[in-house]
Amino acid sequence: MDEREFTMAADAELARIEAALEAASASGVADFDFETKPGGVIEIEFENGSKIIVNRHGAAREIWVAAKSGGYHFRPDGGRWLGTRDGEELLAALARSVSEQAGVRVEL
Repeated sequence: MDEREFTMAADAELARIEAALEAASASGVADFDFETKPGGVIEIEFENGSKIIVNRHGAAREIWVAAKSGGYHFRPDGGRWLGTRDGEELLAALARSVSEQAGVRVEL
């Protein structure tokens, strides 16, 4: 996968994450705000002041997630983004991290 293909795939996944966060936020289950920033970055901020950062990392051709529970890297694999450590799907890992930091179960 060249850099252009990676950027297109990562941007599509980030748009999917943004839509999932929008739906979760609108449901009122958890109190968090998020902002999409230039360069493929999504910043999620919680009522308690903690944050999760999701970003496209072109050099590694991965999407990275930084949360209170740690840092996670995801690579594209057959249309899915899987964790480099455990194979967990990106959206599932993000839902787990958002739930932990929000203090309530959040589905994405």
